[in-house]
Amino acid sequence: MTVPVPVMSERRTALVGGLMVAIGPVSMALYTPALPALVQAFDTSEAVVKLSLTVYFAGFSFAQLVCGPLSDAFGRRPISVGFLVLYIAASLVAVFAPTIEWLLAARLVQGIGASVGVAISRAIVRDQYIGQTSARIMNAIAMTLALGPAVSPTLGGLVLEAFGWHEIFWLMVAFGVALVVLVLTGLPETNRTLDRAAVRPVRLLRTYVSLLGDRRFLRPSLAIALTIGVFYTLATVLPFVLIDRVGLSPSEFGYAMLAQSGSFILGTIATSRLLRRQDAARLVPWGFGIVLAAAALTAIVLHVAEATLLTVMAPVAVFAFGLAFVLPSLSTDAIAPFARNAGAASALMGFLQIGGGLAGSAVAAAIGDPVLALATLVPAMPVLGFIVHVALRPAPGVMEAEPELATAPLPPESEEPVSGRPAA
Repeated sequence: MTVPVPVMSERRTALVGGLMVAIGPVSMALYTPALPALVQAFDTSEAVVKLSLTVYFAGFSFAQLVCGPLSDAFGRRPISVGFLVLYIAASLVAVFAPTIEWLLAARLVQGIGASVGVAISRAIVRDQYIGQTSARIMNAIAMTLALGPAVSPTLGGLVLEAFGWHEIFWLMVAFGVALVVLVLTGLPETNRTLDRAAVRPVRLLRTYVSLLGDRRFLRPSLAIALTIGVFYTLATVLPFVLIDRVGLSPSEFGYAMLAQSGSFILGTIATSRLLRRQDAARLVPWGFGIVLAAAALTAIVLHVAEATLLTVMAPVAVFAFGLAFVLPSLSTDAIAPFARNAGAASALMGFLQIGGGLAGSAVAAAIGDPVLALATLVPAMPVLGFIVHVALRPAPGVMEAEPELATAPLPPESEEPVSGRPAA
């Protein structure tokens, strides 16, 4: 395994990676309070306006498979700037969209531009760190990933009431511009093994086929996809359960969802403290134990008791807390062996995570009854993830990755290099 030499400190890498990864979920959640207003503004149906979420999600999902390998070939900085400029342009089109068709096109391109955050954030971690340090940074990034969707709907609602829906997209423009400035001034080029051939179609296909055939990648990536995919599935199921069955108002539903995001944030805080004295891999069994306990609680309670705020959200909160223990180690393990293709590995891992959520959502739609879907899928998906994690374990004596080697201490933040050269 290639031993990386950091060009940024651990704290700075976590900050840059966290802000970049936040653009995807923030751009989705910030916009949701404006959906009813857009129905009236464009004199269209609710179904058409909801399609703007679908096209954003589609662009976000598939574009990862492109921007990750592009960053392997041409560098993290130029590809980040290019996709963020695309995001800013699409946000401006959304501000001035004359018809709903223009808005749908803008949201599709927005999703494509925002996809760079997920792929690049994890790649810049792998470019510089492995092992325990990488796990700590991944945990910090996960905290940012949870904070964005937790705060964005409230912020979007306040902006909508005070100014209107146009200003929500102006906020996205401002966020995109701020990230471009951050990349240009605060992100040195971390990819020191540029490979222009990485984006050739045949080579790219071989890279993805190779990753899918390598259990070092497949084991942690599928385990993550089947567990974090529960979050995407819950997003499509919980509104129907809590609003239609339990009887919460839309605003009460928003507060209820804080049980999920708040519990996940608490889990990342607990994980951060444990990582100071525990190896990240040792937290995975504990995390799976909590997640499987939540799965069993969901299956039992919702099959024997009526769906209430407590019976629905208590298991979800337990699940979110346990998931935070699992992600740092598995996210690190999935891309650690692939230094030359870190962008492609990060992109494919993100694509599989979204694929897990789409599969769960499709099965939930097929089941029909949202309570039954919740009682079935939330238990089944993490159980499958745990089975994958155990079944694809390497044979005894075979190491999945080399242990992290010591690196020279970094200079103070103010003296960090701002070029692609390694720190002295």
